[in-house]
Amino acid sequence: MAMKRTKTPWMKAEDFGRSLPRGIGVNLLVSDMVAMEAFCRDVLGARVIYADEDFAAIELLGSVFMLHADHSYLDNPMTGVIAGTETRGAGIELRLYGADPDAIETAARHHGHIVLAGALDKPHGLRESHIVGPDGYVFVPSAPLAR
Repeated sequence: MAMKRTKTPWMKAEDFGRSLPRGIGVNLLVSDMVAMEAFCRDVLGARVIYADEDFAAIELLGSVFMLHADHSYLDNPMTGVIAGTETRGAGIELRLYGADPDAIETAARHHGHIVLAGALDKPHGLRESHIVGPDGYVFVPSAPLAR
């Protein structure tokens, strides 16, 4: 890996890995760490647990996910996949259950992000919006409709 880190991480990578709970984890490969951290914090309302030039741990809605800079994946099997940013994030929605779709849509517009679909009540019982974040990842904040 071609690390650019200039500060000491808040914990050893192996300790962080061991601390993750069972279940599904998300790791987003990003071309601009600062932009994605700002999106997570300022638009999604996430808490940045730790961030440097190579890696970030993000807490959102009680879950932790990771960001890794493209340059930190140069010797990883994903190298060929991340070559073209025009297809990055295609085919996946990152659904944020329990997030306020109206507030996140407002924040996304304020920060200049693309809103694919504004907040709407859907027949499946959720109010949701579709927001495009850095690198083309689509986030879908969703809240249950009142009965």
